[in-house]
Amino acid sequence: MISPKHVAIIMDGNGRWGIEKKNSRNYGHKKGLVSVEKVIDAAIEKKIKYLTLFVFSTENWKRPISEVTYLFKLLSNFIDKEIKNLLNKNIKIKVIGNINPFPNELKTKIKKVEKLSINNNKIQINMALNYGSRQEILNSVKIIKEKKLSANKKNFEKYLYTNGIPDPDILIRTGDTQRISNFLIWQLVYTEIFFVKKMWPDFTKKDFFKIIDKFKNISRNFGGLNGGVK
Repeated sequence: MISPKHVAIIMDGNGRWGIEKKNSRNYGHKKGLVSVEKVIDAAIEKKIKYLTLFVFSTENWKRPISEVTYLFKLLSNFIDKEIKNLLNKNIKIKVIGNINPFPNELKTKIKKVEKLSINNNKIQINMALNYGSRQEILNSVKIIKEKKLSANKKNFEKYLYTNGIPDPDILIRTGDTQRISNFLIWQLVYTEIFFVKKMWPDFTKKDFFKIIDKFKNISRNFGGLNGGVK
């Protein structure tokens, strides 16, 4: 049985959960952070080396400004509250995406936690912020053309946000929606995908562990017949 090195998660359902519970999408986003903390601990417990969280997509700008502002506030407060804890747990934080449009104060905090955690190595948490896979692919192609490099897999992957990060073994999407929503299109070609009916605030460590155990019993052939591992 092979253990996963990299788990990616689309944390869907926060807003719908919040509407059902308190008639507030923001309440759902706030409670979703509790699940984030639980899953980080679960990933460490299972010795996952990379955990990628789809925090804010390029499409999320289409939401009401009040919700976007609240999401930024939540992220800012989370960094303030958890930065010492993250560092003490030997967690490395890396951003994938383009945070240039973010408020300056938030950008400063994000860059600070990246810098402070750069040498940590228990687990790397990739925060997908203002991330869109199509834009990531176009950016890489643009750089290759500007540098007049050969259009090959090695050069293409070098200029993706995920350069140096192994492709996900597992993608989890909560919220009872079965699509990948412009997330890691290139990187998910051989990823095992688990769609979960639960909304993200209801997702637990037990749910995470069940998926890891299921993965370990999957034969992965990567397109071949005899090259699979179990």
